[in-house]
This record gives sequence, structure tokens and C-alpha cells, in this order.
Amino acid sequence: MAGRWFEEFEVGQTFDHEIRRTVTEADNMWFSNATYNPAAIHIDAEYCKSTEFGKPLMNSIFTLGLVIGLSVQETTLGTTVANLGMTDTRFPGPVFAGDTIRSRTTVKEVRESKSRPNAGIVTFLHQGLNQRGEEVCVCTRQALMLRKPA
Repeated sequence: MAGRWFEEFEVGQTFDHEIRRTVTEADNMWFSNATYNPAAIHIDAEYCKSTEFGKPLMNSIFTLGLVIGLSVQETTLGTTVANLGMTDTRFPGPVFAGDTIRSRTTVKEVRESKSRPNAGIVTFLHQGLNQRGEEVCVCTRQALMLRKPA
């Protein structure tokens, strides 16, 4: 089991996830099309030339999903029941095709589940960083995590 059980998380624990991923124009087009997002800022390079960025921005929801996805192998793979919520999501810097994203996770809270004796709730702070170490995504996520089998 690659993921950690509820009991294996401690407040303050930090994971600098090893897997990184370079995002591509194809990722951005596919994700924007798959989610029916026709915003020119993501899919129209000519339009983007007239913006402050000068080129298409990666879809921010793609970036959020990638940052959380990069964390899964070392934290929740096979041990999570469900995501309970995501709050305080911010995108402090832009992401463009060609950027390489890595993820850092910090455990903010660990508490027992009141309704499920076989699980507990872990609050994670996920941070996405680009190849220059600049923060491009931040999200607080609560996950219902399985307890270690008896």
C-alpha cells in the first residue's frame, strides 16, 4: 500500500513529493475541452498575445488537480475513502505550457471521525511550485482516511 493510514499522519508532517510533471499545451487544450471551458485565455493563442501574459494560461482547475494528484502516491493512494472538501484555494502565480510543477503537502489537522470508526479526517495543505520554486497553487483539503486494519 503506497498511501498512509490515518494513524500514520501527524500534524506538521511535510512531504516534498518526488514526482514532478511538465505541463503541455495539449494538456491545457484537452482539459479545457473535456470540461467545456471555452475561455480564450486558455485556448486562443492569438487572443492571449493581447493579454498581460502574452500566451495561454494553463487552466487553473487542471493545475489544482495536478498538484493534488502529485501528492497521492505518498499520502492517500489506496487509503482514502473520499475527499470531504477543498477550501482556501488560491493561484498566486500563473502556469504556462512548459512549466514543471511539483507538490508539497503539509498535514494541518488529524482528527477522529465521529461517524466512522474505521476512518479519520486529515486536513492537508497542498502547495504547487513551478521549476523556479514559485508558488502557483495552494489548497486546503480534507480527506476521510482509512484506519490501519486490525
